[in-house]
Amino acid sequence: MKRLVAATLLTLAPLAAPLAANAAPKPVVLQVPGFADFLAVDGDTVWATNRGRVEQWSLKGLKASVPLAHPCGGMALADGALWVANCADRTVNRIDTRTGKLVATIASGIANDKEGELNVVAGAGSIWVASDAKGVVARIDPATNAVVATVPVDPGSWYMAYGEGAVWVVSAAQQSLQRIDPATNSVTARTPLGKAPGFLAAGEGSVWVQEQGDGTLARVDPQTGALLGRVKVGANLKWGDIDTGAGKVWLRTTDDQVFAVIDARTMAIKARVGKPAGSGGLRFSPAGIWTSAHDAHTLTWWPRPSAYGK
Repeated sequence: MKRLVAATLLTLAPLAAPLAANAAPKPVVLQVPGFADFLAVDGDTVWATNRGRVEQWSLKGLKASVPLAHPCGGMALADGALWVANCADRTVNRIDTRTGKLVATIASGIANDKEGELNVVAGAGSIWVASDAKGVVARIDPATNAVVATVPVDPGSWYMAYGEGAVWVVSAAQQSLQRIDPATNSVTARTPLGKAPGFLAAGEGSVWVQEQGDGTLARVDPQTGALLGRVKVGANLKWGDIDTGAGKVWLRTTDDQVFAVIDARTMAIKARVGKPAGSGGLRFSPAGIWTSAHDAHTLTWWPRPSAYGK
């Protein structure tokens, strides 16, 4: 295992102007009672955590509602199921996406059950979740609905992503990004990060991490773990969300706009979209972007991603 030092950083990108009102299709806004927050795209629908339930929405309205005491954190879709953490009993729950029924409850442990800021992720034929704040990631086998391995990680690790051939874990407390090799269930590299790192995404050839305290987005080489550069997005990037797709990074923010669009090749901020709507989730699909705004009680569909950040 090696500890990696930061490479020479790219020049911070200038702030982009807000997207012109006529430069993109009009978004579709759905009124969603409660506290719709984390999202998972399922075809032309989206699953959202809410108070006491997980819901499936389409542009035509509510399709399914599954009771769950305290659904929390980012969700994963794999093996015909939605995988969602329940912070009330520190479990991972499997919901059949065809029937909308809860079919398994797995006593995994949840590392950040108090705040509910975490991710359940799918990759390498498994489901992964940070299961203990002392520094443990649990690996779940969908064939048995059981924890089959645990991986020691830095204390305070609970933000996670899968992509570029590895599981990626962020510890805000240790200001670190860790690469887990699924073949060995071990951490193979660590990258030092800025202040209060949080949600992350692995895609478009890199790993992208919110440095919430610095207001920057960090870019990391998935092969070497080297820090490739940063782009300044705002005064801070507290909460929010992040995803990748169509050659871009899609960054849900709390301040300044609903989301920012960053070119994954140049790291230039290509667009700032929407008026600030507080914290919420974001997920990319080739047909459009879904965002939530839990304080405004809305889900929003932003069609045609190619229109944002040309």
